[in-house]
Amino acid sequence: MAWSMQDYPDSLKNFDKLERKKIIDIANALLDSGYSEERAVPIATSEGKEWYKNASEKELKEFEKEGNPSKNDSHETDSANPDLLDENVIVKYDDNTEEWTVKSVKAKRAAGTYKYKNEAVERAEEIADNKGSKVVKYTKDGKKE
Repeated sequence: MAWSMQDYPDSLKNFDKLERKKIIDIANALLDSGYSEERAVPIATSEGKEWYKNASEKELKEFEKEGNPSKNDSHETDSANPDLLDENVIVKYDDNTEEWTVKSVKAKRAAGTYKYKNEAVERAEEIADNKGSKVVKYTKDGKKE
């Protein structure tokens, strides 16, 4: 069941209105991609909180101007891949960017890059917890921990 700003899971009631709007939008896109409600809500909550925390003032204002999510919205689902839900999350150092990357096994793109390993591990654990998978950490020289 898709959600709107008037009808959403109780777990979202204490979020800022704009943050809730983003979470609902993400959750609805996940539902369109074939995710179950039980998996869509925690994933969308995690991703929405991360977006809200890192969004610029400009991004927040632009998103606020967009229409509210509705139960009848359609979403582009080509980039979503439910098969990745069961894959472990890897934390590796990238010598080219000199940053730590967080990426699910078989994913084409990283879920995020971080200056410090502890930040990357924290994010990877959050993603893995939402997916019910594990975190696989590597040392800076590429050895599995």
